[in-house]
Amino acid sequence: MEKEIYLTGDRPTGKLHIGHYIGSLKNRVAMQNSGKFDSYIMIADTQAFTDNARNPEKIRQSLTEVALDYLAVGLDPKKSTIFVQSQIPGLAELTMYFMNLVSLGRLERNPTVKTEIQQKGFGEGIPAGFLTYPVSQAADITIFKAKKVPVGDDQKPMIEQTRELVRSFNNAYQKDVFVEPEGVFPPKGQGRLPGIDGNAKMSKSLNNGIYLSDDPDTLAKKVKSMYTDPTHIRVEDPGHVEGNVVFTYLDIFDPDQGRVQELKEQYQAGGLGDMKLKKHLLDVMEAELAPIRERRLEYAQNMDQVLAMLKNGSEKANQRAEENMKEVRAAMGINYFN
Repeated sequence: MEKEIYLTGDRPTGKLHIGHYIGSLKNRVAMQNSGKFDSYIMIADTQAFTDNARNPEKIRQSLTEVALDYLAVGLDPKKSTIFVQSQIPGLAELTMYFMNLVSLGRLERNPTVKTEIQQKGFGEGIPAGFLTYPVSQAADITIFKAKKVPVGDDQKPMIEQTRELVRSFNNAYQKDVFVEPEGVFPPKGQGRLPGIDGNAKMSKSLNNGIYLSDDPDTLAKKVKSMYTDPTHIRVEDPGHVEGNVVFTYLDIFDPDQGRVQELKEQYQAGGLGDMKLKKHLLDVMEAELAPIRERRLEYAQNMDQVLAMLKNGSEKANQRAEENMKEVRAAMGINYFN
């Protein structure tokens, strides 16, 4: 039986943090290792240029950092096709065809894009490429005929817009060239990890994240600085669990949830200090991240091999994309000389 295709990826604008790990990376590895899927993992450098066009060095450096993070968490080039977006010419072509099937108003209504525009403070100077990047994402997914897309909860509007474009294309050219993809989202309650400062979202730009590459000392400093309960001044004071980032992380990362419940009850009753609580979280986080960190350091010793992996993956992905683009051109009637 033919395997279902899944595709997902990340923008190379810095190293990946544990929000990416919980939000999507763990899902990808599980799907890859299930043997049920044909996996495509993309480093979306073209998309990164939509708001970093004047800083190509940032993208160039981040490309290999993301590749190292992929390998460290368990994405395997023998099981998954790991490739670079800009190396697939058909993506730009398909994006242009899709642009003619979506209105400016629809793009402006995309809630994820609206939020990101506000966060980035573009004002009236929104790059056209940034406003239209959901169309590029639709091309990324559909050019490989991906059925499953492992992403964070904030990408639900992107998946829906892709499904709309699939229907529009198939209806316009009266042929079912593309399949409507389905999002694969994290378990309930794990879709978005708050920053260590208590901000609702862990973000590179806010500098409030724990990175997969953080060394033990950096991890310890970040855990010790975590936002807890500002009213919990003395050890004997009753504390609040809600909004306490340490407990949010324990709910996600601690495999012993019975122990977490005991800590919550002790904290709420009074008698559990923040530093003791954070020490427990640090032990939990170190157990999760130490193997990832060690694998990352091993891969970083041979960057030529990492780049060769990206080159080979891009060539394989380009071959699949071009095969599907022939079908696209035939459906549109623009294969004039074939």
